[in-house]
Amino acid sequence: MHALRPLLRKSLFNLFAASLACAALLAPRAASAEALLLIEADSGKVLQAENATIPWYPASVTKIMTAYVTLKAVKDGKLTLDTLITVSPTAASQSPSKMGFRPGTQLTVDNALKMMMVKSANDMAVVLAEGVGGSIDGFSAMMNDTAQKLGMTQTSYVNPNGLPADGQITSARDLGILARSFLRDLPEYEYFVHIPAIRFGKRVTGNFNKLIGRYPGADGFKTGFICASGYNLVASATRNGRRLIAVVLGANSGTARAVKAAQLLERGFAQDNLTWLRPSLGTVDKLVPVDASPPNLREDMCGGHRKRPASDDDDALIATNGGTSGSASATGGEAQVTFFTAGLQPPLMKASELMATAAAAAEPVLVYTGPTRTGTALIAAVAADADQQTTAKPRGKKSRVAKKPDAADKPKDAGAKTAAAKPDAAKSGTKPDAKTAAKPAGTKHAAAKPDAAAKPAVSADQPAKPAKPKAATKPVAAKPANNS
Repeated sequence: MHALRPLLRKSLFNLFAASLACAALLAPRAASAEALLLIEADSGKVLQAENATIPWYPASVTKIMTAYVTLKAVKDGKLTLDTLITVSPTAASQSPSKMGFRPGTQLTVDNALKMMMVKSANDMAVVLAEGVGGSIDGFSAMMNDTAQKLGMTQTSYVNPNGLPADGQITSARDLGILARSFLRDLPEYEYFVHIPAIRFGKRVTGNFNKLIGRYPGADGFKTGFICASGYNLVASATRNGRRLIAVVLGANSGTARAVKAAQLLERGFAQDNLTWLRPSLGTVDKLVPVDASPPNLREDMCGGHRKRPASDDDDALIATNGGTSGSASATGGEAQVTFFTAGLQPPLMKASELMATAAAAAEPVLVYTGPTRTGTALIAAVAADADQQTTAKPRGKKSRVAKKPDAADKPKDAGAKTAAAKPDAAKSGTKPDAKTAAKPAGTKHAAAKPDAAAKPAVSADQPAKPAKPKAATKPVAAKPANNS
């Protein structure tokens, strides 16, 4: 027996060392998993929490704080919703998603807030920041001061829109605290977080939060996405007078975050009468923060395996991603979580099916530039914005094509700007080539004139046969697909 003791000690030591090695390997995976949180809005009671205190990049859910600080200033009488604010060159230079107004354009605080919260317009966030705090830095200081007062101990801000920045950090815990504070402190301005759609001129933009108009009782808040953070969503819903707040960070698509949030909310409402059976998780402010660096999901979210550019306005359905890890995480447990859809009556639907349905019909909220208007003056202002869009139609089409890849709020991701620009270049360049190439094909006896006309398009390839421009256009046209 004495002879076996050294062997036992050695075995135990090896087992202990192996367990430490496993823990070291598993730690990064745990940190990179989704962060989930479900709380009661009134009490702050935690109903579910997974990685809720791991630091995370907030992306555009930052705009909840931007709206909070702005509306608190309105409530305190420092400005009004009718106050005119001006688009600066700094605001106009922000990356998409944005409204795209030229420097010098004026609009009200009210309209800027609606554009920011529904379209997730990065330029409008800066317009508000400069209008309230004088500058991005001044407003960021106000945001950080507010976060400290609210008990958001894991949060720091360096900009008002959530575009990529190392110092822009939060957690599911802190976002839950912020959402509760918004509902508690600014109930008269709550409508800003659940506008279903806005109409600017001829353009209608639906809310990126897919729960609005689909999940019964959904009434807030905000989405966000950058490559490093994944797809984020703070959502709220009310049923039978009970309001819950769900936070999902790091989902793999816009639909996945909505499905996960719907599942959290549904479980919370289903537990309404069984809470006494569950162990108490305390309140959201008592969750213990984790001292760690935020996970960087850039490769997972924006790597070469993506068939299309990642974007906050992501309407890809979970059903189309069968077999992927994202599909599994988004739909996991759906057999147990289904939804009453018509007045809380059967038939039942799975969460992914519910998110795939069309949003309930709702009249878009009119937004416009210039001062506050009503009646015929409002109609004239909306018509003027629509006319301006029609006048700038060719440029508008290009900008919309460029915005889709960049609607993800990821301007600092490598190649994002060039990826957005190349589709425009391809579209503007291929049409003339196609025309000039077509002329020589059908005019063999008049070869001199087409060659002369084609010189600008084919450049040094002057002696080339008509087929060559076609071959040259193929890789150019394919670039958007390759870059996605």
